[in-house]
Amino acid sequence: MDSKLLEILVCPLCKAPLEYHKSEQELVCNKCKLAYPIDDGIPVMLVDEARKFEDE
Repeated sequence: MDSKLLEILVCPLCKAPLEYHKSEQELVCNKCKLAYPIDDGIPVMLVDEARKFEDE
């Protein structure tokens, strides 16, 4: 993921900053508990495509 792109991307739902999880190829919003997939290097920033998660 391009670091410049990571600086400007925010959660489309709440506008919080996202965390890049390289091993899962996801951008994570800890506030909404959503993980947005990265498909072939392109972030899929659609709420309907995001995976819900719970804190461990």
